[in-house]
This record gives sequence, C-alpha cells and structure tokens, in this order.
Amino acid sequence: MLTTGLILILASLGLAQGLFLSFYLFTLKKGDVKSNIFLALFLLGLTIRIGKSVLNYYIPLENWQNNIGISGILFAAPSLWLYGITLFDKKRILSVKDYLHFVPFILFLFLIPFVPRNGNFESFWNYGIVVFCLLFYLILSWTYLYKNRVKVSKNIFFWYRNILIGTTFVLIHYIGNLFDFTMYYIRGPIFYSFLIYAFSFIFLNRHKFNLQKYSNSNLDKNNSRDLFLEIKKLFETEQLFLDDQLTLLVVSKKLNRKTREISQAINENTQQNFYDFVNQQRIEKAEQLFNDSEYKNEKIATIAYESGFGNVTSFNVAFKKKTGLTPSAYRKG
Repeated sequence: MLTTGLILILASLGLAQGLFLSFYLFTLKKGDVKSNIFLALFLLGLTIRIGKSVLNYYIPLENWQNNIGISGILFAAPSLWLYGITLFDKKRILSVKDYLHFVPFILFLFLIPFVPRNGNFESFWNYGIVVFCLLFYLILSWTYLYKNRVKVSKNIFFWYRNILIGTTFVLIHYIGNLFDFTMYYIRGPIFYSFLIYAFSFIFLNRHKFNLQKYSNSNLDKNNSRDLFLEIKKLFETEQLFLDDQLTLLVVSKKLNRKTREISQAINENTQQNFYDFVNQQRIEKAEQLFNDSEYKNEKIATIAYESGFGNVTSFNVAFKKKTGLTPSAYRKG
C-alpha cells in the first residue's frame, strides 16, 4: 500500500509536470502553433481537474473551488478533439462553429455560484457531467482518428492514438469513482502522474514534437508515399548508395524535388533519416557480396568500399547495427 505522503508526492509531481508542459506549449512558436495551443489547453484542463481531486483528498475544498476543478474537463475535452483536427488537417481554418464547443465551459463559469453542492446532485455534477463530457469528445476523437488515418503519417497517427488511449484510461478512473469512490478517487491522480511523465518522455525523445517536424510542408501522406517510391526506384536502378559522397542534394537534383521533401518522404515511410536509409541499402549490398562466391576470399575492406562505404570503421558500425553481427562473424556464419 502506498503511504499518504508518497501518494501526495507522486500526484504533485505529475501535476507540476502537466503545468510545465502546458506553459511550454503555450509559448512554443515552432511547428503548428494552433495545434500546440489546443494540446496545451487539453493538458491544462486535465491538470486542473486532477489537481482538484488531489487537493480535495487532503484538504476539504470550498464549493466554488470544487466547481473550478470540474470546469477543467469542460475545456480539456473539446480541446482534445480540436487538437486532432488541427493536427491532421493543418490547412483547415477553424470556424466560429468549432469554437462553440467551449460555450458549456463559459456558461459553467458564470453558473458556479448557483451550482448546488449536496447529496446525489453533487455526485452527479462531479462525476456524471465529467464522464459524459469526456466520453462524448473521446468518441468524437476516436471516430475522427480512424476516419482520417490514411491521410497522415504513422508518426502523427500513433501520437494522437496514444494520447487518446491515455485519456481513455483517465475516463475509466472517473467511471470507477461512480462505483467505488474510495478505491478509485486517488488512483486517478497517480495514474495521471505516470501518464504525464510518459508523455514528457516521448516529448523529449522526439525533441519538440518531432511529429510536427514537417508541419509546414505541402507534402501530404499520399504524395509522400509516391515520392518515396520514386526515391526507392532511383536507388534500385542507379544504385546511388554506392557513391560514398552521396548527399540529399544529389538525390533532390536527380528527382527535381526539394531536399526537405526527400527527407520527409524517407522519414515518414521508413522511420529513418536519409543517412540511415542510405546505409541500409549499402548493408543489403554488402550482404549480397558476402553471399556471392566470387567475393568469398575478398577482404572485408573490399566489401565495404564496393558497398558504398568510405571507410571500414563506418562499415563495421553500420553492419553490426543492422544485423547484430560484425562483418567477420556474418561471413563465418
């Protein structure tokens, strides 16, 4: 069993991290600013709602304080849905109709002094409204995700899907509150703490939301796939990877495309950067040479140079990274 102090520490750390990420996203000027703001609003609203649970677990709150906590979900839930829309369709201009989803939150703020706090109505207001609101927008978000999954890169699809999975678990904890208040009340904040730190890990790992690296590109998923097929065909027919001085610029000139588009097409369709993609082609060539009887007695250095590597050291490192074996071990095996 977790001690009371440890529970408070875990929950507080998660809330602090949630506030930090929200603030960072509000001030982030790179990438898709509009999407960043909606994601920040989602995190802030969820942090406010979870924060209310933590405080209320340790300190009895006033009615208006509880209601402010509840209001967090009323702008977090629609923000989650609008985040998906702006993330998937970067050219879409939101209309006044889209922003009407925040009207319940605004109305609620004005009605806070008049919201009763007693008996069954209190439980309904605390959990029934929250569960319904979050459930409604989660259904919208999941539906939107799968209807538009073919229009975006795998990175963006999996990113948004994982956010929805985490939010769904938060919803499950709120549903648990309706049936077992003691068991689930503080588990929600603790789960949120782990969720927000997992979110932070991905954030740092991708370096400022790398999934939005090409947010200003006009290359959509279908065009990206078509361009990648052109790149792949070019590599197969001309074996450009055999040139140890090969660069993005060389490929872009041959295909008459921008270097950024070449990089995007490779990254989105292989989850590799340009040089990892080139090295993969070189390693596959090296494997062919190792299995060719004419190269049976050739030195490893010869295999490296004829595969497109400029030196043996780079070849050894790249070969082991891809196959798990050194060139010498591969040849013996």
